[in-house]
Amino acid sequence: MQELSEDQRIALEAAAFRRLRDHLRERTDVQNIDLMNLAGFCRNCLSNWYREAAEDDGIAISKEESREIVYGMPYDEWRQKHQREASAEASRAFAANAPKDH
Repeated sequence: MQELSEDQRIALEAAAFRRLRDHLRERTDVQNIDLMNLAGFCRNCLSNWYREAAEDDGIAISKEESREIVYGMPYDEWRQKHQREASAEASRAFAANAPKDH
């Protein structure tokens, strides 16, 4: 593999983040509980990580602002348009496996 400069590595990581963000925006059929049950993270986790990274750099971003960055719209609007009731099976799986911070 070619040796990357720090700037190249950061640019590639940023591009991968944007692609993941855009993919999740397009896949509104995939619910957060499904992501949590399958991968151990969801859109909210991603928005929290974004906010935490900003705070580490001294940039104040609210929870609502970071969620809008990830969801592409205000979180409440996304929930109204796309969130559906979780199945009993998905809820049981989440309760059994969810990290303590959820």
